[in-house]
Amino acid sequence: MTAFTLARRSNDLVFRPARLASRRFLVADYVRVRLEGEALIGFDSPGADDHIRVFFPEGDAASLEIDELRAAPSREVTPLAWDAAAGTLDLELLVHGDEGIAGRWAADAAIGASVGIGGPRGSLVIEGEPEGWLLAGDETSLPAIRRLARRMPRDARGLVVLEANGAGADYAFEAPEGVRIEWIARGAGSPSSALIARLDALTADDRPSGDVFAFVAAEQSVVKPGRALLERWGLDADRAVVKGYWRRGDAEYHAPH
Repeated sequence: MTAFTLARRSNDLVFRPARLASRRFLVADYVRVRLEGEALIGFDSPGADDHIRVFFPEGDAASLEIDELRAAPSREVTPLAWDAAAGTLDLELLVHGDEGIAGRWAADAAIGASVGIGGPRGSLVIEGEPEGWLLAGDETSLPAIRRLARRMPRDARGLVVLEANGAGADYAFEAPEGVRIEWIARGAGSPSSALIARLDALTADDRPSGDVFAFVAAEQSVVKPGRALLERWGLDADRAVVKGYWRRGDAEYHAPH
């Protein structure tokens, strides 16, 4: 008998205008922002791996028709935290040099700048409770990994492997005491190369015991070694998430839902 299942839920597609309320850089290229607005009252994101689409119009998002908003530049982002009663939404974004529209907006936009929020349209939720956890990724999947860690029970057992430019303490990541956290410096290597090397090196001795939920998400090249690890550990691929959150050289790429 399995300890957990994954279930897909559909959500009503709602578009909401919001404004930038605050920002805080955790490291030089990783920023947390808070959005606020009355339209965010009632916002919800049932799944840790949810994606919302953030639209960056030239004008006030609140004054635009839906079709006008959809025509604006946009990117997919994972919601980090929200207060449905107060109408606030927190996001964390990696600032990809001059290429990332969302990251550059989060880093440079004036407080009060307008955006539109669409979704999440669908959610993948964990029903039941995994007996063990494997979470692996980079800064782009860190919001989802934070959310998964927050839903773990206090006695959870597992392994979290994170590749990042900064030091682990800078990101203020927390997990239950029984979950081992490994921070891997990216260094001069290509994105996800250090993470892939660590995944390739994991053995049966590293496998958490019991019915394990695995979440592996980073640059697209992580997919093949992530799936290979599931096979080595005898994990059910239909009850795991392995995906590319972004693709090097493709600014329009977005993670599959």
